[in-house]
Amino acid sequence: MTKDSSIDRAWAAQFETLIEEQGTEAILDDVAPFSIPLGQQPELLTPEEMGRADTMTIEGGTPGIALMEAAGLAVADAVRAIRPAGGRVAVLTGPGNNGGDGFVAARLLQEAGYTTNVWMQSSREKLSGDAAFAAASWTGTAKGLSTAVVADADVIVDAIFGAGLSKPITGMTTRVFDAINESGVPVVAVDLPSGVDGASGQVLGSALKARETVTFFRKKPGHILFPGRRLCGRVSIADIGIADTVLATIKPKTRLNQPDFWGLPALTADGHKYDRGHAVAVAGPATATGAARLAARGALRCGAGLVTVAASAPAAQVVAAHVTAIMVREVAGASGLTEMLADARLNAVVMGPGLGVGAPTRNLVEAALDSKAALVLDADALTSFVDAGDALFGKIAGRASPVVLTPHEGEFGKLFGDLAALPSKLDRARQAAARSGAVVVLKGPDTVIASPDGYGVINDNAPPQLATAGSGDVLAGMICGLLAQRMGAFQAAAAGVWLHGAAGQRFERGLIAEDLPESLPGVFTSLGL
Repeated sequence: MTKDSSIDRAWAAQFETLIEEQGTEAILDDVAPFSIPLGQQPELLTPEEMGRADTMTIEGGTPGIALMEAAGLAVADAVRAIRPAGGRVAVLTGPGNNGGDGFVAARLLQEAGYTTNVWMQSSREKLSGDAAFAAASWTGTAKGLSTAVVADADVIVDAIFGAGLSKPITGMTTRVFDAINESGVPVVAVDLPSGVDGASGQVLGSALKARETVTFFRKKPGHILFPGRRLCGRVSIADIGIADTVLATIKPKTRLNQPDFWGLPALTADGHKYDRGHAVAVAGPATATGAARLAARGALRCGAGLVTVAASAPAAQVVAAHVTAIMVREVAGASGLTEMLADARLNAVVMGPGLGVGAPTRNLVEAALDSKAALVLDADALTSFVDAGDALFGKIAGRASPVVLTPHEGEFGKLFGDLAALPSKLDRARQAAARSGAVVVLKGPDTVIASPDGYGVINDNAPPQLATAGSGDVLAGMICGLLAQRMGAFQAAAAGVWLHGAAGQRFERGLIAEDLPESLPGVFTSLGL
């Protein structure tokens, strides 16, 4: 958990006296006892950044052992919430400071009347600094890690590795993890379930599945990205005495997607529809206009003052039969789109949904890129550049107005090739944004929004019912509608993704894409807008 501080003999003696005479609270006067409501801290820290936060706090005068005691207390409180009337607790410890947190929790639980045993993944001799001191304060039983742990506990505390694991788990540890996961015994994980990479959420070999995870100061990307999120259970953030002021030095570039990050354009009493921009959705052939209509409806419900569907003559007839507030304009190919977008009042374009894959779509995209409008490229508009990604990125780099790309993983792999092999979804999105010069929305249950300058936002409010045909078309249109209102591209993309998730949450089973735009007024009301 924490970086080691040097523990001199005087401090050790003082600490032992405090524990014996006054209890743990003597060194925790300014530390909250357990959790801060989930979601109030937007920053996400990598394991390396969290290590820096620890180090800065220790260098600022807080002993490392005090941080460890606070962490152990938070873990013990989490166990008490699961099994308040005592019982058997098995604490699994590892070779680092996460193991030290576990020894503290074991001591506190034993003092509280629980039957507590420690199961060590590595020997005490491998512990150093604060973790060694915490282990020395444990006077109960300590056994080597084995599958017998499942018969010895009503609750298991996982304090083996936490977020800093760097190599796959193998051997006996894997067998123990399998036995625990199959047993159904509830697990409280310290920092992050062992086996989950704190930076990427990926499983390194094997991992424990926790009912509760107690992390410290700030969550990490591994708590939000899948599959790590699935293994964390409920996540609580414990205040262990690290001040928010360390963030000014660390300057984290990753955060949760929350409304406080983006806000929405204000509606003014003297406003006019033209003040709120004019969005354009480009439709495909007459047999496939539904996707563009969904995008157009998303743009309109997101607040664009006007929305027009641009379509070929046959397709325009189909669209006109299905829309009311949305306008329709006949456009003859790329040249027709160029002529249409010469009107600077048409300031945002979404294209790709139902557009078709091939040269005609590439030509339409290039025509839009030559305009001054902000642009959202989705679906077929991305797949049409599978063999011409550099040409697309070159056109993006040469324009002043922003571009947002909204691929799912399959489309991402086709367009960005080698980047699809990166284990971290956050890294994939960031590098794709840097390469393309566009804001990248890498979709999924843990959608990542990345900017070309390296900032990343991870979304965590998408319900499973969003996995339905046309959902992504609505999202692309929503982002376009926000761009039409002149939101910054990064903020518009993040807002569109969050609002899309919030709209989906208003339905259970049976959600279809057409429901999403109609849910947005209720979402805005819930935000006080």
